[in-house]
Amino acid sequence: MSDLDRNYASPFGRAAGRIDTATVDAGLRAYMLRIYNYMTIGLAITGLAALGVYMAAVTADPSAAVAKFGNAYLTQFGYAMFVSPLKWLFILAPLVMVFVISAGINRLQPATAQLLFWVFSALMGLSLSSIFLVYTHTSIVRVFFITAATFGALSLYGYTTKRDMSGMGSFLFMGLIGIIIASLVNLFLASSALQFIVSVVGVLVFAGLTAWDTQRLKNDYIYGYASQGGAIAERAAITGALSLYLNFINLFTLLLQLLGQRD
Repeated sequence: MSDLDRNYASPFGRAAGRIDTATVDAGLRAYMLRIYNYMTIGLAITGLAALGVYMAAVTADPSAAVAKFGNAYLTQFGYAMFVSPLKWLFILAPLVMVFVISAGINRLQPATAQLLFWVFSALMGLSLSSIFLVYTHTSIVRVFFITAATFGALSLYGYTTKRDMSGMGSFLFMGLIGIIIASLVNLFLASSALQFIVSVVGVLVFAGLTAWDTQRLKNDYIYGYASQGGAIAERAAITGALSLYLNFINLFTLLLQLLGQRD
């Protein structure tokens, strides 16, 4: 393959051996397409879940509302989702699911791993449904398409570049840890300036992770899954989709904080 990174430090070593280049090319395209398909379906489930929760949570009739959230009147369901302590269950549930999938992926059947990914996507939709109460719907749609275009360009770069990006991984991971710590601190400080810095740095970190993850997934297939296939490759495709999905979601939420118009 002309654009193969020969210096890539694969966790599989050089186990792939001398496999016919055309076979690897065809398998790689199918493998990456499967990852993007899983990610796209996951995003669709998230969007539908978020919109469904929002529609069930608000009412246009003030007399039927049990609470008010900004300019929106909430139903009993909406109160439970966005005001009551139960909201923390839906906020934290996706995080728990990520750990469950990551910890058990090597023991799961592909069908089970796929189902857990769909469940995770739906839970993420529940967690993100509050954005419809905070931002105008027009700005949400606009930022989504900006995110999609940005993600597509970065992922294409990661797939096609001949530059070895493996050294960026530890740097980006440190940046991610810094973002998490700063976000936790800002829960207590409630500083708009710190939130702006976190959003800007976060966009840069997840932009880098999108390109880095794409190259990593490509090289993992070439140096490992091309010679293994079967359930192992299928599970890898699901975890790869999860990685790219999380990059997309984080890019979207951070760009929404920077570019979104509040309702």
